[in-house]
Amino acid sequence: MTDLPATEPESGFDVANPEDAKLVTLARSTRARTRARSGAAVRDSDGRTYVAASVELASLTLSALQVAVAMAVSSGARSLEAAVVLADAPGDAAGAAAVHDMTPGVSVFFVDGSGEPHS
Repeated sequence: MTDLPATEPESGFDVANPEDAKLVTLARSTRARTRARSGAAVRDSDGRTYVAASVELASLTLSALQVAVAMAVSSGARSLEAAVVLADAPGDAAGAAAVHDMTPGVSVFFVDGSGEPHS
């Protein structure tokens, strides 16, 4: 799977890998269940997974990836090893920044509703 955007370093993310495919599946199911604009999943260095949907309230707007990173941090995760955002359009600069604050160099993969990389 090619990482997006092209400026992200290669981390070996592969949807054929069951653990990586799980992130896509969890992000997809969370997005569908909540009817949110996007879903995201991150895996920490201990193998724990955090899944979230975007939040859009009058007083608070967070991307799904920002919420997933916040959940990981608040649960005591020290670093991340993978991050996936499932949305209709690629991109989430604020979410990617949160991932990189936690673990510089981790690629953030943007996939569409079918789990395919955005082109």
